[in-house]
Amino acid sequence: MSDDEFAVQRFEEHRAHLHSVAYRMLGSDAEADDAVQETWMRFARTDTADVENLRGWLTTVASRVCLNMLKSRRTRREDPLETSTAAARPADGVDPEREAVLSDSVGLALLVVLDSLTPAERLAFVLHDMFAVPYDRIAPIVDRTPEATRQLASRARRRVRGSSPVPDAGHRRRVVEAFLAAAREGDFEALLEVLDPEIVVRADEASVRAGAPEGEVTGVKAVAAMFLGRAKAAVPALVDGAVGAMWTHRGVPRAVLHFTVEDGRIAAIEIVSDPERIEAYELSALKD
Repeated sequence: MSDDEFAVQRFEEHRAHLHSVAYRMLGSDAEADDAVQETWMRFARTDTADVENLRGWLTTVASRVCLNMLKSRRTRREDPLETSTAAARPADGVDPEREAVLSDSVGLALLVVLDSLTPAERLAFVLHDMFAVPYDRIAPIVDRTPEATRQLASRARRRVRGSSPVPDAGHRRRVVEAFLAAAREGDFEALLEVLDPEIVVRADEASVRAGAPEGEVTGVKAVAAMFLGRAKAAVPALVDGAVGAMWTHRGVPRAVLHFTVEDGRIAAIEIVSDPERIEAYELSALKD
């Protein structure tokens, strides 16, 4: 058997799994085929002799391809190519209990809900809840910490299961704007009103070097004191399609705030200043 034939054989062992992942990400059989083909091309030009878990490696590659396709679709504001209620191809190792919760197939109703999520939320939810991929493996794909990735999947899960809908963009924006206004004006009581009592704030290494606290800041009073009189230059922004905030210098984003909004209050904030992570985001300032 030639090297090329061996490579094809190795890839074909995982094709059905990759198509199942891509279908759930994209909601389109044709787009899933495209994603699998792109994954094959990347596999074919990469030396994977030392890769111990080829299935995991290929899943990561396919997920990155799907994330790029979802972002491109969102930028163009296109609908998925298909809205068929046909079931996705079965995936090996899928947890039957998770599948039962989500329904016996990926039908039209679920696809509609998934399309309302941001690309990062959709990827985190699909990989973790449908394919049991750990958060620490998903995190590098979506350029988040494992905890922030857990929050992405949690927001998506609540929307899918209908127990606590993800706040709509208008609601999230009002909460974010209220937080920014209270922070700028130094209104401690207003900050307490908009922050969840058990709020958690985390900052990446670049933000810590710029003066943000190291480690977690927890509790409403500590977080309120942290932001009191600050955020004067921050503006509301769409961060990968979700309402957040950013600071810019001469038109270049220098820091980004991710917000987790639950029950009308901010439950978590992630501060990101790493240039490479910021470069990977889709950012756009929200106008009045």
